[in-house]
Amino acid sequence: MNIDFKDKKVLIRVDFNVPLNDAYQITDDTRILAALPTIKHVLDQGGAAILMSHLGRPMKKMKPDGSINRERFTLQHIVGHLSNKLNTTVFFSPDTVGKNALLLANELKAGEVLVLENTRFEVGEKKGDRDLARRLAALADIYINDAFGTAHRAHTSTTTVADFFSPPNRAFGFLMENELKNANKILNNPSRPLTAIIGGAKVSDKILLLEKLMDLADTLVIGGGMAYTFIRAQGGKTGKSLVEEDKIDLAKQLLKKAEATNTKLLLPQDSVVADAFKEDANTSIVSSYEIADEWMGLDIGPQARSAFADAIATSSTILWNGPMGVFEMSAFSQGTKHIAQTVASATANGAFSLVGGGDSVAAVKQMKLADQVSYVSTGGGAMLELLEGKTLPGIAAISG
Repeated sequence: MNIDFKDKKVLIRVDFNVPLNDAYQITDDTRILAALPTIKHVLDQGGAAILMSHLGRPMKKMKPDGSINRERFTLQHIVGHLSNKLNTTVFFSPDTVGKNALLLANELKAGEVLVLENTRFEVGEKKGDRDLARRLAALADIYINDAFGTAHRAHTSTTTVADFFSPPNRAFGFLMENELKNANKILNNPSRPLTAIIGGAKVSDKILLLEKLMDLADTLVIGGGMAYTFIRAQGGKTGKSLVEEDKIDLAKQLLKKAEATNTKLLLPQDSVVADAFKEDANTSIVSSYEIADEWMGLDIGPQARSAFADAIATSSTILWNGPMGVFEMSAFSQGTKHIAQTVASATANGAFSLVGGGDSVAAVKQMKLADQVSYVSTGGGAMLELLEGKTLPGIAAISG
């Protein structure tokens, strides 16, 4: 950020979409912590920070009378916590834009922070509304986008508002810069061999990513529920495992593409199977290609863990997106945990590792391995689309 912030009002789009319990207390402040370096930099340079973010989906969870549940989704819930983390007074505007917000912004002094109300309380936010963007821009001299987790959304606060600031007066924050820098280590001339570990439930959620990785990765490891669609495509018996019947032909095409691009594709040779989708179900370990009719694969088995670990251990670059099984049930979490440990070990031996995607991020955090991998992305959907090769609106708005 080569911008002089001294005596400037700086509008910063942060991602404070944090989980809250029933008492509206923050249960995970990772996203708030990730935004602190940019906020502190602005304050240290003599600027004033005006923060905007969304919280939840208030328009989808209205009260019975059709009104917004402001008590549940107000950003006032994060003000006290943010104040403690910044060790300074944080002011709050009960409006996102308008006379009160403008008055509070105008009164803000260097070194002070103002949090605007939830951007999604404004109907125009998700529409990229230009009038709302103009009113937001009127609050500040400079615009910083540091909300990577929402960079794939063409919303007013992430994209349109940038149009109202000249190129010298708009920039990425430190978090956005780090996300892009680390993604580029995967996308542009990665150290080889590159191994991509892709898990999750459905092939359909990650078709574009899988196709992209066929051209990029040396080894593609596929686990989780999506593996069984590929196994069925190879003629395997998958019992009651999750299979997308309408994606079997696509899986066949992807298997052919792996051969054509000389990509080594690893599927789990064995699975932990269960007779019901529940924690205390009866379990067994069988070939992933010979699962009985009334059983379902819910985690990768010991052979698969060993084969996947061997591929990871010999890699120079590692991308991990998605769990190897039903990670939220402890009985079917061992495969994902084994991958987490192996990725951490490979990183300690000199590999670059990027972890992105809800349950894979949850796994490294739960196992206290987040600081033992190279980078943990804060944006699941945004990182996915970036790796797919898409242009993210929030990035294009700044960089053109």
